[in-house]
Amino acid sequence: MDPVAFNIFGIDVMWYGIIISIGVILGTAVAMKGAKREGVKEDIVLDLLIVAIPMAIVGARIYYVAFSWDSYAGDIKSILNIREGGLAIHGGLIAATITAYIFCRVKKLKFWKIADIMAPGIVLGQAIGRWGNYVNQEAHGGPTDLPWAITVDGVGVHPTFLYESIWNLGVLGLLLYYRKKGKAFEGEIFLMYIALYSLGRLFIEGLRTDSLMFGGIRVAQLLSASVIIVALYFIYRNRKLAKAKGK
Repeated sequence: MDPVAFNIFGIDVMWYGIIISIGVILGTAVAMKGAKREGVKEDIVLDLLIVAIPMAIVGARIYYVAFSWDSYAGDIKSILNIREGGLAIHGGLIAATITAYIFCRVKKLKFWKIADIMAPGIVLGQAIGRWGNYVNQEAHGGPTDLPWAITVDGVGVHPTFLYESIWNLGVLGLLLYYRKKGKAFEGEIFLMYIALYSLGRLFIEGLRTDSLMFGGIRVAQLLSASVIIVALYFIYRNRKLAKAKGK
């Protein structure tokens, strides 16, 4: 598939960017609906995203370049060129979370409440955005003869982008179900999101052929395992505290 969707005034518009934009728009719509449900002004979501999205892109690029430094060292132009891909979701999530925390402090908002509102929209955006990897023929797995394999350079490979997209949609469904059922404490939806997303990424990353590495360790797997442990600890602790307060 041609990664260029169309051309405007000599500028190529990439499918990668279009797909990510669709993910952002639909994710924003879900977050705004969540804000209304929680009694939070919908404009808060838009104000946050105006600063968080650019920072997420910067964070995603810095993360990717940092762990692929041998390919970018001394080439500033290449570092700044994100049109060809090269964005790491973990870097984007870290940057966006830090930005959201600062935003909430400045606006005197409850960070964990806002995080809960944003979580379903984020994972939906991720599910959609992964299809940009398909267009770019990247983020795929190793050779396989499974019936759902995709062909890259004449070889059947695991469509790991598809695995993650399906997993993320499942996470979205669980978050919406649990939110409707009633959360035990502020921040629980967000903690569930990062734990569940990381669980899927932990296993799917093992199939990929383009993992960012630190020594002989896949960075995404190391970070995912760490996030799962931390998130589960805080879920357990905060549920216990919430239960104690309810007595």
